[in-house]
Amino acid sequence: MLKQEDNDKITRSGPGTPLGNLLRSYWQPAALVSEMPGERPVKAIRIMSEDLVLFKKRQGWGLISRYCAHRGVDLSYGRLEEDGVRCLYHGWLYDGEGRCVEQPAEPDHSQFLGKIRIANYPCVEKNGIIFTYMGAGDPPPFPDYDCFVAPEEYTFAFKGLWECNWLQGLEGGIDPSHVSFLHRFIQEDPREMYGQQFAEEVEGTGKKLSMLVGESYRPDIEVESAEHGLRVYALRQLTEDIKHVRVTNLLFPNAFVVPFGNTKVFTQWHVPIDDENHYWFMIWYDFAETTDKDTLLKQRLDGVSLPDYRPLRNRDNNWGFDPQEQKDLTYTGMGLDINVHDQWAVESMGPIQDRTVERLGVSDRAVSANRRLLLRAIEAFAAGAQTPSHPVSTAEAAALTGPLAMDTISANDVWQTRWIERENERRQASPWAGPRQQAEVTIDA
Repeated sequence: MLKQEDNDKITRSGPGTPLGNLLRSYWQPAALVSEMPGERPVKAIRIMSEDLVLFKKRQGWGLISRYCAHRGVDLSYGRLEEDGVRCLYHGWLYDGEGRCVEQPAEPDHSQFLGKIRIANYPCVEKNGIIFTYMGAGDPPPFPDYDCFVAPEEYTFAFKGLWECNWLQGLEGGIDPSHVSFLHRFIQEDPREMYGQQFAEEVEGTGKKLSMLVGESYRPDIEVESAEHGLRVYALRQLTEDIKHVRVTNLLFPNAFVVPFGNTKVFTQWHVPIDDENHYWFMIWYDFAETTDKDTLLKQRLDGVSLPDYRPLRNRDNNWGFDPQEQKDLTYTGMGLDINVHDQWAVESMGPIQDRTVERLGVSDRAVSANRRLLLRAIEAFAAGAQTPSHPVSTAEAAALTGPLAMDTISANDVWQTRWIERENERRQASPWAGPRQQAEVTIDA
């Protein structure tokens, strides 16, 4: 359990907070390209308790304060012009850098507009997500992570609203033992759908991943420090000689990378809206085949309401809980979408989990390691020191690759090398990915 002071430190992300300063020093997802209106690509967004407006420029995207510096009206309703947004109230025009470039009601000779500049943040589009940098100084270069370097046609991006603090969502993603229970099916999932995370058969086992992890519910968990954050192993003994190896990653500070079937992986960020709500953003990439974006988008949109991407199953309707379903079909009784299972788990803790009263066990090693890393990084950043996964040069960015994420089986005595061999086999067979070398790591118990 944590002291209240530490719980506040790792959950509060508003302007000027220690965590907020750290998160702002990294590129953060701001919106999906697909959610921007086609005829008028302007949208009000809220990130880390800042209200902003995102809009399409002639080249790229602009992200500026939502409120006009003149009289405070809402610029998200403004007129989108060639390279800026014009306030409806008095016609002040703002460019993508937040500069006021026209004040039509002021005298021709006035220099007043040169004094006006509102909050503004640079944006970069990567594989269906518009990222923004909200920190001080120049933004860091983007690492060569797979989610960024994969060709666009091999990727799919989406997001969802969860009504709880960002850290609850992230900690669910780096917890390897929960999948044995939360995502268990009493009977087989009756659906035949494209892109089901636990539906593929693990090579060499004859079993779907959902059944395999459900039967082997006590994994050995090991955690290693890595340049990108943490690498997490969940080891399940299948026979006397063979174990299942599941490798996942914390992508510091607020993302994780997990395998999705035999050829797919996804990276998922958890980005604060404010301290009690957040969006998860995902880039899913396939090493073998191009993605069917239309099918995936339709499947995802069927489960949410727009424009907020709030799941149709939510706290207001008890996440669709059905006791008969819980008895006969799913462990949760909350439908077949495992995203809803995760959503319930983290939302049911309350808006901000009280970590002063929790009791962590051996199976929580990754969660404990992440909290220690986060607290150290907050202090390091405040002192001007470098933090994980934060390159300061293009060479450092190019060295940040992967991270490697894998589901496979191995003989007991060679699992540490076999999963890397299997990963490189997958990459060598890929139309776009090359072999990656595992960096030097140290155990972080």
